[in-house]
Amino acid sequence: MKQNVRAELAAFFLPLFLTQSMSGTAADWPQWRGPNRSDVSTETGLLKEWPAGRPSRLWLFNKAGNGYSGPAIAGEKLFTLGTRDRAEVLIALNAISGEELWTARVGPILENGWGDGPRGTPTVDGERVYALSGQGNLICAGVSDGKVLWQQSMQDLGGKTPGWGYTESVLVNDDKVICTPGGSKGALAALDTKTGKLIWQTKEFTDGAQYASMVPADHNGTGQYVQLTMQNVVGVAAKDGKLLWRSPFPGRTAVIPTPIIQDGHVYVTAGYGAGCKLVKLGADNQVSDVYANQVMKNQHGGVVLVGGYLYGYSDGAGWLCQDFKTGKEVWSERKALGKGALSCADGMLYCLEENSGIVALVEASPKGWKERGRFKLEPQTTIRNPQGKIWTHPVVANGKLYLRDQDLIFCYDVKNG
Repeated sequence: MKQNVRAELAAFFLPLFLTQSMSGTAADWPQWRGPNRSDVSTETGLLKEWPAGRPSRLWLFNKAGNGYSGPAIAGEKLFTLGTRDRAEVLIALNAISGEELWTARVGPILENGWGDGPRGTPTVDGERVYALSGQGNLICAGVSDGKVLWQQSMQDLGGKTPGWGYTESVLVNDDKVICTPGGSKGALAALDTKTGKLIWQTKEFTDGAQYASMVPADHNGTGQYVQLTMQNVVGVAAKDGKLLWRSPFPGRTAVIPTPIIQDGHVYVTAGYGAGCKLVKLGADNQVSDVYANQVMKNQHGGVVLVGGYLYGYSDGAGWLCQDFKTGKEVWSERKALGKGALSCADGMLYCLEENSGIVALVEASPKGWKERGRFKLEPQTTIRNPQGKIWTHPVVANGKLYLRDQDLIFCYDVKNG
């Protein structure tokens, strides 16, 4: 009798175990800003304070080349973009040991006054990984061996390379790769994940490409993609690219941060004095502004939403906490840490200062800046452009903190110390 029960339980749980094993762990970070593109991890059990101020470094990889691409982690593999042999390349590492597994050529190197090389983060989807170069060449490669399965060009889709290069991290959703070539043929395009062939392009929406990455949403039972450009924040139908709604946005110079979506509301922000706004989506895709102000002016370090509060660096104000619903400032901190990027995991903010490479562990709390440890990234690269800074965003996945400074990729233990 007991043996029969055990057999039945095994038959029930084995498919579930296999499904979880094939799809990766819950703590993976398979794309830009994580599984939900929120930059907020659901992982728990991480250190709330760093012993002696810093976590232990597990490994350092020093052959990533130039670029600001971040890491995507799936299973025991880490994927990022860099430069090698006068080309931009997709790089696969063992996420546990830092050992290089393979590289794949993506396209020619983007040359730029703020630093050469790729900007976007790869996107992993099952057995395939997708990567966009600084000049707009998109490839699909096999996760296991890096074999390039197909490639597509943003220029062939009517796009023009933005002044600082294509920085988007493409979105993979419902057997489609969604990207932003920009231009008269349609600002957004959907490609078949297996072939790279064009499925649809947004002829109703033709803004030029900027630097933000889009996010998926579901509103009134309809799937859509939300993107931010210099002129607008928009939502298009996931099925066919039809423009569902549009709201003007006063972008200046460059629009970079990823939109944040919650409960039928879309939050966007940008630097250079643009500020922020919260848009409410109505039952029939009518849109209205909840607020538009200058409280958060986030240039490129990103903003996270935790427990009804937004956290990020605001130009002129410093690190800042903003009420999501009202747009009001809750607190700001200028002196503790300079401008930088952040990510959130287990109720803690991982803040990286772009000038010094100082990393601070801070409570995600509306009660103020409460720091629980800091260290300085060492060594630092010798190949960074003098105008460039440490702009790659921090990533926390599977109990590890991943940081990058051009050719150097660091892995720290933030679970065991």
